[in-house]
Amino acid sequence: MFMAIPFPHFRILFVFILVFFIGPASGAINDISPGGTVFIGEQGLDITHAMAGDSQIGWWASAASIAESSPSQIISISSLTSFSITPSAFASYTGSWLHLDPAGKANGTAFNVVDPNLEIRVEDTTVGVDVTDKWVSTDDEIRFRIDTNLVPIAQRSGVTSVPITIKVQDPSGSTYSSLVNSAGTATSLVDYPITTTPQYTAAIWDTGQRSIYSPGTYVIWAECNVNSMKDNYNNAGKTVSQKVTVQNQDHNPLITGNYPQTTATQGITPVMTTITTPLPVSPTPAVVKTPTITSTTIAPVVQTETQVPTPVAPTPSPTHSPGFEGIFAGVALMVAILAWCRKD
Repeated sequence: MFMAIPFPHFRILFVFILVFFIGPASGAINDISPGGTVFIGEQGLDITHAMAGDSQIGWWASAASIAESSPSQIISISSLTSFSITPSAFASYTGSWLHLDPAGKANGTAFNVVDPNLEIRVEDTTVGVDVTDKWVSTDDEIRFRIDTNLVPIAQRSGVTSVPITIKVQDPSGSTYSSLVNSAGTATSLVDYPITTTPQYTAAIWDTGQRSIYSPGTYVIWAECNVNSMKDNYNNAGKTVSQKVTVQNQDHNPLITGNYPQTTATQGITPVMTTITTPLPVSPTPAVVKTPTITSTTIAPVVQTETQVPTPVAPTPSPTHSPGFEGIFAGVALMVAILAWCRKD
């Protein structure tokens, strides 16, 4: 007969079984297989399988003969189940580390140390352009592009993706833990699963949600803290991406910046018109003065004589003769009139 188990005890037993079977799988992200990739900053790694019973690891320079030389660096392992890839010990010695037999000889590859890198970019899916450190029109939708060399973490036993958290800080300094798209669906930004590189999120951010996302400049970055790597190696571009920005507003800031120039140009226009208006008046006095100059008939005569290089006798004769003949005729006429008057 089966012994009856009280319900409270059964519930405790069920939780124990669940933890026993699921617990190791959930912690497998720190389990390193032989020749697996580890990253500077990771701690608490279980390298038991990678060490194959040895307790030391060694590093050789790339040009060194492993079989005929001693390692350039040797590290003794004090705990196989809680090993750390510290920046001080490994930053200058990336690449393959081999576990050593008791004689100090290479006995197989333990793991491969890699310096992490992480980058994030912003893309406007409404118009299909990269808007990293640029402007995005309010009402457009946004997705993120993540480039990283951390993908090998997803290849560890029991692991399917690399958890990377995306940070979006609004103009007031508040940071979002999720973003809402045009359908009103919220997507968590915490431990976003990365399986390839580059990896694109869906269009998870609708800037048109004006009640949530006010206009202004947003600061965006990504970070990975798998096995406390960010806590131990908090370097921009490594476990934390460089921060980028996106300006969310209705109008292109470049066009908005030109508005004052356009207003100033229009203000100058009436001034130019005012200056131009009197210009037709200034020729008027010149026209009035022209008849005065023309009435002086001597001027053209003098110019004509001056311009003639060789004096020509016939030219002055007709010019002067009619003048004197007119005078003589006038005088004769006046004398005749006076004589006639006296006669009468």
